Amino acid sequence: MNRRDALARVAVLMGGTVIGAEFFLTGCSSPAGTSSTAGETATKFALSPTQLSTLDEVGETILPATKTPGAKAAKIGSFMLVMVRDCYTPADQQIFLTGLTKLDEASQKQIGKAFMAADPAQRTAVLTKLDAEQKEFTKNQRKDDPGHYFRMMKELTLLGYFTSEVGATQALRYLPVPGKYDGNVPYKKGDRAWATS
Repeated sequence: MNRRDALARVAVLMGGTVIGAEFFLTGCSSPAGTSSTAGETATKFALSPTQLSTLDEVGETILPATKTPGAKAAKIGSFMLVMVRDCYTPADQQIFLTGLTKLDEASQKQIGKAFMAADPAQRTAVLTKLDAEQKEFTKNQRKDDPGHYFRMMKELTLLGYFTSEVGATQALRYLPVPGKYDGNVPYKKGDRAWATS
C-alpha cells in the first residue's frame, strides 16, 4: 500500500479529510530544513515544552486511559509537533499554533481558568464545546477556507494514537506477521478491532 492509499483510508476511518493532507501527499519536508519532494523548504516551526504538555493533555482528554493506555502514553504532543512541522503548509502551521492560544482563551471564557489548570471533567467540557464549534465551522467551510485548529488537533490525536505502538498493540489487536486470509473471522462482543487488515 502506498502513502496516498494509507492516508485516504485513515481519512475515511476518521470520517473526513485530514487537514494538510494535500501537502502531506506531495511529500513532507525534512526536519533539518532541507527541501522536500514538493520543492518547499521546511519552516522553523517549534513548540515549547509547555505547549507539548498541553497537546499531550488535549490528546489524553480525547483518548483517555481506560483499560488501555491513553494518548499521552503514545507521546501524542511530540507526534503532533513532527506532523505539523514536517507535513503542514505554513498557513496551517500558523492556524495550529494560534489554536493553542485560542484553546486557552476558550477555556478561560467557559470555565474561568486555563486548560492546563482545569480538571479532567472541565477539560472534557471545553473540548466538547470546541468539537461542536469545529463541526459547525466545517459544515459551512468552502474549499479554500483555512481549517479549524481543533479539528487538526483531533485528527492528529486519532492518527498518532492508532498508528503508535501503544495504540496498535494495546488498543487494537495487532498481528505482526499476518497469516492466511480469513474473510469469516468469528466476532465476539467486545473484541477489539484489528490494527492491520
